[in-house]
This record gives sequence, C-alpha cells and structure tokens, in this order.
Amino acid sequence: MTGRNQTIVSEFLLLGLPIKSKHQNLFYALFLAMYITTVLGNLLILVLICLDPHLHTPMYLFLSNLSFSDLCFSSVTMPKLLQNTQSQDPSIPYAGCLTQMYFFLFFGDLESFLLVAMAYDRYVAICFPLHYTAIMGPRLCLSLVVLSWVLTTSHAMLHTLLMARLHFCEDNVIPHFFCDLSALLKLSCSDTRVNELVILFVGGLIIVIPFLLIIMSYARIVSSILKVPSAKGICKAFSTCGSHLTVVSLLYGTIIGLYLCPSANNSTVKETVMSMMYTVVAPMLNPFIYSLRNRDMKGALRRVFCKKKNAFSL
Repeated sequence: MTGRNQTIVSEFLLLGLPIKSKHQNLFYALFLAMYITTVLGNLLILVLICLDPHLHTPMYLFLSNLSFSDLCFSSVTMPKLLQNTQSQDPSIPYAGCLTQMYFFLFFGDLESFLLVAMAYDRYVAICFPLHYTAIMGPRLCLSLVVLSWVLTTSHAMLHTLLMARLHFCEDNVIPHFFCDLSALLKLSCSDTRVNELVILFVGGLIIVIPFLLIIMSYARIVSSILKVPSAKGICKAFSTCGSHLTVVSLLYGTIIGLYLCPSANNSTVKETVMSMMYTVVAPMLNPFIYSLRNRDMKGALRRVFCKKKNAFSL
C-alpha cells in the first residue's frame, strides 16, 4: 500500500478484447449474432416449455431454469461488451462493476447446480426407469431448484461483500471485457488474502463438487447402458452423453483453469479467450445440445405452431 496513490476509485475502465481497429466491426457483428442466437434459442425453449403441457416434467423444469440462467448469464456481460466495441468510453461505475460481478457469479453458479440436477435426473431415468416417477417427484424437483437458487445467492453475495470491503487506488484499468473477480483482486491495494482463500476453498466446493457429481452420474449412466445389448440404444446414449459432457467440459475446464488452477504463464489474451468460452459460447450451445435437438422439443414446436396456425385460420 505504501507509495501508491490512495485516491478512491469511482469507476473502472474495461479494456475489452484485444481487437485491432480495422477488425472491430467484424467482431461486433460476430458477437451480436452469437448473443442474438443465445437469446432467441433460450427464449424459444422457455416459451415452448410454458405453452406445451407435455413438457411439464422434471427434466424440463430444470431445462427451463437452465435456459433462464443462460439467457441472464450471457446478458450480464455481452451488452456491455457490444457497447464498448463501438464506444470510445469503456468506463463502468464502481457500483455497476460490483453489480455485474454479483450477477455474473450468481448465474454462473446457478448453471453449475442446474447441470448437476439434470445429470441426476438422467441418471435416475436411465438407471431406475421403473422408479423414476416415485424418485423424481414434484417435491424433490422443486427442492433441487430452490436449493440451487439459495446456494448461488449466498455464494455470489459472499464474494461481492468481500470485494466491497477492499480499497482500489490509482490503477482502475481492468484488462478484461467484464468485471472479473480475479482481475479486480489484482487491482486492489488492500490485503486480498481472505478473498483468495475464499475463492480457493468455497469456490473449489462450488465448482469441483458439482463437476465430479456430473461425471459420476454420466459414468453410472454409461455403465448401465453397456449392460443392455442394444447397439442402437448404446449409440444414441453415447451421442447424447457425449454432447452433454462436451459442454460440461467446456464450461468447467475453463473455469477451473482460470480460477482454481491459474497458470503464471497465462497471458491476458489467453485468459480473455478462455473466459469467452464459458460466458459466450457455452450459453449459446446449451439450447441446441440439451433441448432443441431432442424429439420432445421438436414435437412441442410443431404442436405450438399448429395451434397458432389453426387459431389464425379461424
């Protein structure tokens, strides 16, 4: 702290992505297309689940919450990124920065817990099909969703309050496109050891345990499927599990690499690209991986459009 200007920071400057001026419009169009795809894909899932009674099942309760989480998670960072790409003023107020960080953590954690609930739902459906209705009752499903929201609220609030107690002095430039937790800690002129310990232990529990539970669920699913001598069923199951695990690995791999096992060799550009993987790419892919490819969602889409078409014909 000594030797540093003690002026209180009232705003931060987001450097954004290291894009050359001549390529800014191209990347703006790319990011805008990705954001619109994310919003429309997740909104479509939410509308279909609300309108079609056939989708009022435990799996689609989790999927609707996941779609809402993805929609909000992407909206926490993408509008500001798009604005800064076209604007000469990359500033964000101190309160706005902490608010963005809170909702970023909240919806990121919520997605993590919902993926665990969905993996457990698939595990019960495939390994215990005759007992599925009894196990995955409305009370358990609602409890899992509520628990996910409560845990994410507590975790996000903990980090936000710990960040709010820190002082920020002369340096207010964030080499990122959003108010990232680790980037803010590097700017602080206070003692950040408590924050770092909380990230390591509490963050480890929030990230690693859900990841291990998902892997265990899919491992049990694969083990159960291999016992059934059906080549078609095995191929279909591996196709589904493989696509799900690809998104899970993309999400958790980048988060663990950035926050729990950061490398001293990681450059700012590398960290920014890794962040794009789970903040932009994963929310865009989830609607296609988890919902829009499956038969139930396609059937719901046909039924909803047929109803609308019949209503207009009358």
